Amino acid sequence: MKSDRIKFLVFALVVLLIPLPLSGGYLTNVLIFVGINSVLALGLNLLLGYAGQISLGQAAFFGLGAYGSGVLTTAYGLNPWLAMVVVALCVAAFAFAIGFPVLRLKGHYLAMATLGVGIIVNIAFNETVDLTGGPSGLSGIPNLQIGGLTFDSDLKNYYLVWVFALGMILLSLNLVNSRFGRGLRAIHDSEVAARVMGVNARLMKVQVFTLSAFMSAIMGSLYCHVMTFISPNSFGFHFSVELLTMIVIGGLGSVYGSILGALLLTLLPEMLRSFQDFDIIVYGLLLITMTIYLPGGLVEGIPALFRRLVPARKVAEGSDA
Repeated sequence: MKSDRIKFLVFALVVLLIPLPLSGGYLTNVLIFVGINSVLALGLNLLLGYAGQISLGQAAFFGLGAYGSGVLTTAYGLNPWLAMVVVALCVAAFAFAIGFPVLRLKGHYLAMATLGVGIIVNIAFNETVDLTGGPSGLSGIPNLQIGGLTFDSDLKNYYLVWVFALGMILLSLNLVNSRFGRGLRAIHDSEVAARVMGVNARLMKVQVFTLSAFMSAIMGSLYCHVMTFISPNSFGFHFSVELLTMIVIGGLGSVYGSILGALLLTLLPEMLRSFQDFDIIVYGLLLITMTIYLPGGLVEGIPALFRRLVPARKVAEGSDA
């Protein structure tokens, strides 16, 4: 639709202009993570918000992308761009393989299965010390390069990450408005009814699970080359909960809701530093509050609140007159 294209172009223009007055520095670095988290949240939202399939192991695919690129470039000297492609395809193949048995489950059984995958992958990161560096992490990861241009500053990395992010957002917008996207929404509403209407629900669930993993792996590769150091703590269950909180707060079944949730939840930890290990409690409270009072997330809640306030103000003005 024309309105969707205009919205995307305006959003892309804002994204590309934001860092110019900042001239690098801390805020630009935070916005880099907003870009990475936006795509991670978007991938999870395609799976949960559109297809209705919960995953508590999304951080595992993010970590596989990061460690895959990190190991291939540091230990084997592979070109970082080639490593990114190879790792993303391998992670997608892994997700496709486990998707068929895992996505036969429903509800809390599916949640536990994906949580198990995440825990196993995180344990592997910690235990394969010779390959990943174990709990000490993996360092010496090179920055990405294009010809003579090295992405070694916050400003360069900002545009690198957000070019990928904008591409993923555009892909997702086209996807959710396509026949495939309508099929996902049908599965979300009623899988039985979708099957009756001829939707191959089992295959479509595996396909969106694979796409979600692919997007996470790409962002994982970018993350490791931006940071040049990674450790298992960045890819644990805690981060999967953060991603889930992002899409609930932003809005399930909304592309731009994923971005809004990622923006808020990326900035929130900076405000919760004094709470240290209690931040997970804050995320839990946010999840409960949003589920009860704003089930549609902020992307639906803010316009609804505005619609309520405007008529109330008009009525008040009319009574005064």
